[in-house]
Amino acid sequence: MLLAYLLLGAGAGVLAGLFGVGGGLIVVPALMFSFTFLNLSENVATHLAIGTSLATIIFTSMSSAQTHNSKGSIDWNIVRWLALGIILGSVLGGFTASLLQGATLKIIIGCFVILMSIQLGFNLKPKASKKLPGKFGLSTVGMVVGWASAIFGIGGGSLTVPFLAFCSVPMQRAVGVSAACGLPIALAGTLSYMWFGWGVDGLPAWSIGYIYLPALIGISVTSMVFSRIGAKLAYRLSPELLRRMFAIFLLIVGCSFFTPL
Repeated sequence: MLLAYLLLGAGAGVLAGLFGVGGGLIVVPALMFSFTFLNLSENVATHLAIGTSLATIIFTSMSSAQTHNSKGSIDWNIVRWLALGIILGSVLGGFTASLLQGATLKIIIGCFVILMSIQLGFNLKPKASKKLPGKFGLSTVGMVVGWASAIFGIGGGSLTVPFLAFCSVPMQRAVGVSAACGLPIALAGTLSYMWFGWGVDGLPAWSIGYIYLPALIGISVTSMVFSRIGAKLAYRLSPELLRRMFAIFLLIVGCSFFTPL
């Protein structure tokens, strides 16, 4: 099982650096599948997968953001005001998820993953037609991104990057800002899932709330290394083929959320 978590971390890390996503789009479904071998209830497995995914993004986003920052692609002024809203939104997202049954949460996540596959497959992007909002506007957007990211167990890249592109931010800079914003999302979301999952019945050994430590360690070890590789590839390769392959993969994954564990 540890080997599977190491391989999962490698894949999530590459995606984090290449596409500016936190890897949660593949980590959450993969963890939910792996938790079937632990004989967990659907309710516990879904929340545990999301919380653990957010915890792994702490390490992925740090590594990816460091690489993007070394290339001067992060506008820290944008990050600062987005992060203010992100922190509050992530806590609210964790609270919202704690109120939902696992089956309901699965369907919501499945719909989101399918929408992301369509967006990636057809390369749907908003036209750069607006300017960045002010400080309050950025924080408000950050709150929405943080709330949704905490529910889906993602680093927010699939939401942050299109928004910044819509606001005429160059794509490489948008990816860099998204990578940096993944850290406050992950930190606040992880703490929320630890808190709301504390003392819940049916959690496996080595869990802290809805955070499963063996998976966290295994995924984080390789994701930190491979996120740098992905970030470097983003500057050297055209991700067109990878984008389409990832879209097909996400479509299959999204559909799998509508089947029982």
